[in-house]
Amino acid sequence: MEPFQLKQHTYNVDNAYDKVIGITSRHGGISHFPKDSLNMALYIDDVPSNVHYNQTIVANEIGFDTRNWVFPIQKHGNHIQEVFAEDKGTNVLALTSKWLDIDGLYTYEKGILLTMCFADCVPVYLYSTTNDFIALGHAGWRGTVGLILNRLINAYTGHVDDLRCIIGPSVSAPCYEVNEDIKRQFIDLNLNLDDCFESNTNALYDINLQEINKRIAMHAGIKAEHIDVTTRCTSTEHDEFFSYRLEKGQTGRMLAYIGTRDDNGSQK
Repeated sequence: MEPFQLKQHTYNVDNAYDKVIGITSRHGGISHFPKDSLNMALYIDDVPSNVHYNQTIVANEIGFDTRNWVFPIQKHGNHIQEVFAEDKGTNVLALTSKWLDIDGLYTYEKGILLTMCFADCVPVYLYSTTNDFIALGHAGWRGTVGLILNRLINAYTGHVDDLRCIIGPSVSAPCYEVNEDIKRQFIDLNLNLDDCFESNTNALYDINLQEINKRIAMHAGIKAEHIDVTTRCTSTEHDEFFSYRLEKGQTGRMLAYIGTRDDNGSQK
């Protein structure tokens, strides 16, 4: 069953562990990427007040006030950062120098919403069924080959059997091609990934980043039955999602997020 279901402006995952997990769509905001889009990134050529308005739309829909959000400055790397209550609000209303070159966040605290922006790269989510550990990773091809998901799994101090992994909407294999050099970097990981690449008519390779991240999670010890992989593609479903490649960079960004509600069940 497809884990990401549209609410109104956001695609959310239903689960039994009081987690808020999802990603925004491209519709319902006031940005111009294109007109009336729900751009969630302050780092592109958008008016900050538009982004703030869009943030409020999402906050109201998912029940998590923006004062409790955190956001890193992503660089397509594999550096991760633990998040604490005093970090709430980081880079949400305005970008700062804090958490520069961070593409993975994790926390053990309730009432914090981990967020990152996407427009084709793979959002990877982790949560524990026995405590309040959650994590979010930005896994483009560089983050994936840099094993950012593995690093987030290793940050968990409990037993790996407690973890659940969700691999979210991103560009799918038929819509994303890489060259021989990039393929070789993945093959050198020795994770038996040859079948995640398919030769195409451009003398390049279609790459299945969603499946590769699933393999990485399994290699780190997460059971296959504890991993959910979306069927949604940001390129073929560009009427619902932003796609950096398809739109040649002239587009907005979705916001992926994961949080644990406080004991009152609300973060407003």
